[in-house]
Amino acid sequence: MAFSISFYFRSLLLLSSFSFLCFSLSTVSISSTSNQTLVCALTTNQSHLQCSSFPLNSIRFSLTDNLRNRRFSGLVSGNGFVCGLRSPLDSNTSTLLCWRFSVNGANTSYKRIYHGPELEELEAGGSRICGVEKVSRRTRCWQPVSLPPSDDYDSIAVGDSFLCGLSKPPGRITCEGEGNITNMLNGDRYIAIASGSRRVCAITVDNDVECWGQTQSPREKFSAVAVGDNRSCGVRWSNGTVMCWGSNNSNDFNMPQMLEEIHFSSIYAKGPIFCGVVTKNYTLFCWGSEDFESGVLAPFQGRSVLPGPCRKECRYGPLSGSESLCGNGLVICDSNVKASGLTDTPFAQEHSKNKTWSGRNVAFLVVGCVGTFSFLLVISFLVYKSRCRCRVHDSGRLDDNMIIDKPKLEKRLSSLASLGNHSQLVEFSIEELALATYGFSPLCQLGIGSFGSVYKAVLSDGRHVAIKRAELTIPASSGITTTRNRNRQEDKDSAFVNELESMSRLNHRNLVRLLGFYEDAEERVLVYEYMANGSLADHLHSPRFEPLTWERRLMIALDAARGIQYLHEFAVPPVIHRDIKSSNILLDATWTAKVSDFGLSQMGPTEEDVSHLSLHAAGTLGYIDPEYYRLQQLTTKSDVYSFGVVLLELLSGHKAIHMNEEENPRNVVELVVPYILQDEVHRVLDRRIPPPTPFEIESVAQLGNLAVECVMPCGRQRPSMAEVFSYLERALAGCLAAPLSSHV
Repeated sequence: MAFSISFYFRSLLLLSSFSFLCFSLSTVSISSTSNQTLVCALTTNQSHLQCSSFPLNSIRFSLTDNLRNRRFSGLVSGNGFVCGLRSPLDSNTSTLLCWRFSVNGANTSYKRIYHGPELEELEAGGSRICGVEKVSRRTRCWQPVSLPPSDDYDSIAVGDSFLCGLSKPPGRITCEGEGNITNMLNGDRYIAIASGSRRVCAITVDNDVECWGQTQSPREKFSAVAVGDNRSCGVRWSNGTVMCWGSNNSNDFNMPQMLEEIHFSSIYAKGPIFCGVVTKNYTLFCWGSEDFESGVLAPFQGRSVLPGPCRKECRYGPLSGSESLCGNGLVICDSNVKASGLTDTPFAQEHSKNKTWSGRNVAFLVVGCVGTFSFLLVISFLVYKSRCRCRVHDSGRLDDNMIIDKPKLEKRLSSLASLGNHSQLVEFSIEELALATYGFSPLCQLGIGSFGSVYKAVLSDGRHVAIKRAELTIPASSGITTTRNRNRQEDKDSAFVNELESMSRLNHRNLVRLLGFYEDAEERVLVYEYMANGSLADHLHSPRFEPLTWERRLMIALDAARGIQYLHEFAVPPVIHRDIKSSNILLDATWTAKVSDFGLSQMGPTEEDVSHLSLHAAGTLGYIDPEYYRLQQLTTKSDVYSFGVVLLELLSGHKAIHMNEEENPRNVVELVVPYILQDEVHRVLDRRIPPPTPFEIESVAQLGNLAVECVMPCGRQRPSMAEVFSYLERALAGCLAAPLSSHV
């Protein structure tokens, strides 16, 4: 036992000697031509490619329409070119697209220079691009002359006439090509590598920097390094600030004063220019040119960029919160924990033995262990409490026999508050909400639902929000009317608490975020993030809105499926929404789809031997699972049926219940499914948009087949939401990949 604890402590100390490392797949690229600079980056959430030049618009670089909103996984730039790497989610292939540019403009038609096995690493020198295949670890190079292929590189660095590769850390660096870089790097002790046009720097397991091809290496500890012409910069291991060294003409090259205290998560270099991503808000700053005002350039004026490449999986674990930055289930690898894979090597173990124990190390270790143990206790308690309260409360709007009186409502609110579920919610005052909506003016009204009216508002801090206010029922003198009004009010009270119970513990990029609430004896108000592009139903059925393209429809379906899958499989306890429909799928300013309205949601069965909840049917006509309605047994497959109806809406443009030519109501399932089964989906596609292209039609047909499986009469024959999500991923990848096959 003593040996195990000792080894564990030594391992912790070894881990503390490593920090985040440089990954060869970059999200920022820099290129300089004469006195012009072009900086390109991948933005957060969508991984879209954006470029900015200095002086402003001196390089008129633009993307074609079919690539402007496509997701990229990495960027590289060289002398007069920029390249973007695309790796579809459901494929083991990558495609590399390149554009050439000059001060007179850009060649807007891209050239595909690679399509083959997936690339995990990518770097560029002045005129050469090299990448490492994910599976085979083979290194491939393009433009203009290929270097000899090499295998088993974990990361690479490319200069004007050489390529250096690092084996799995702590590893050895080998270089190929010309110049005085080759055959000078010895020892299996490096964890990161970077190069300029004629220089190479590497970080050792001690976080020291060693450089070749230039005269000096600083005596500081670094966690990342970037190499330019005659100069380098590194992120300090101690505090995340940046130090620069080398020469700028005849002067020493230093970090601009206004950036000296800023913490950076990653840095990049090309030629004389350096750029860094700020840890706090992921904004990008560049420096290194005397032409930059105050020595600093903010190329995207405060807009956030990705601090690292989005990947399907991470060898050493993801960066916290990175799923919301990347989307589509991708994450950014947390290189802080990369060194955890190094402790098993003989070198690492020997290195850990040589570490000396300092009072500071011991203090940090003790505090860390105590903090971790306390955190685990808190998490265990919260999980226990959440499992203890997993009881079913039926709020079914169609069930008038289940009446929640005022004492029960107050008890549920009190119970909810006692569990601490409101910790991330703001309890607004009614005065603030009334002020934000000009006294709940009809001019601010976005719509009216079963719960009440929804208003657009701007809070005092400038945030745009949507406010849902319950319309309180005023009892009439008639006893029958009074009972009906009372039941309606109980439904709204139950929906209000259901929404709080669900949304206060759910957090996902494809669920509409609940920001806060207000509640008293007379008011029930919920405050949500504002969804700038309205609902899916608006864009499918309202002539006031521009029709959605087939590609956009597939993206929305994928986003919504991801949100529902989270409810079914990752929420604890699981949640059954019970009211999935196109009007409850909302679209934010970036067209990300999010599921909303949890007033009917139910906590799913928590016992392994229970497959359903016995509840009276509730939901919206046209979307309700017929099996649930008939047997009154609620399962996650009931949500799958409702989602299948939404998919049929996406295909046909018809409402779930709509009028036929004879003005008789008709269900979209009865209309569309027979045509799909006869392989004639083209006869029922939405006529408001052009027919699918030859490349899109296969994805649209896949969408139709999936919809049919979702609306099968028997719930056991329907797919799970995980299977639905996987199917939609493949359909979308086929649609997104279509234009590439038409280019050389």
